[in-house]
Amino acid sequence: MDDEQAVPAAVRLVRDFVNTREPQTDEEQLSTPGNVAAWFAGRGLLPPGAGMTTTDLDRAVAVREGLRQVLLEHAGHDPERMRLDRLEHELAAVPVRVTIGVGGPRLVGSTSEPWHLALAGLLDAIRCSAQDGTWPRLKVCARDTCRWAFYDASRNQARRWCSMAGCGNHVKMKRAYAVRKQRTAGAA
Repeated sequence: MDDEQAVPAAVRLVRDFVNTREPQTDEEQLSTPGNVAAWFAGRGLLPPGAGMTTTDLDRAVAVREGLRQVLLEHAGHDPERMRLDRLEHELAAVPVRVTIGVGGPRLVGSTSEPWHLALAGLLDAIRCSAQDGTWPRLKVCARDTCRWAFYDASRNQARRWCSMAGCGNHVKMKRAYAVRKQRTAGAA
C-alpha cells in the first residue's frame, strides 16, 4: 500500500477515483448514478445532494477506465487504445475554465451540470500533479489481474506493483516456478 504521507492530495484524488473499481474482485463503487454523485460530493467536487444520470455514470466509468490506461502507460505497459480514445472523447466534451483566486489558478466547470463540475475538479487534480511533477509517479500495478492504482514514491520511480508483499511476490514466485519447471523439463 502507498505511504499516505507521501501521496500528494491531487494524486490521491485521481488514484482513489481509479480505485473505485477493484479489478481482482470486480468490486464496483460506481454502480449507480447516486454512488457517482456521492463519491464526488464526498471529496468536495459536488455539492451534497447533486444529481447524476445514467449517462453520467457511463461517462464516469469511461473516464476512470481511460485514466487506468494512462496510468498503465506510466508503468511502462501498452494501454488499450479504445479506452484512451473514449477518455479523450469525454474530456473534449467537458466545458472548463480557469479561475484565479486563493490558492492560485485552477480548473472549474463552466456550467452547473454536476458531471461537468465533478470532472473539472478531477481534471484540476491532474493539472496540479502534472505541474508539480508527481503525475508520472501515479501508476497501476503490473500484475495483469490487479491493475490497482498506486503512487510510486521510490527514488528511481521504478516500482511496478501496488504491493511487493502481495502482487510483487506473486509475480516473482510465478516466474521462479516457470524457470524451475523449464529447467526440469530441459534436464529430462
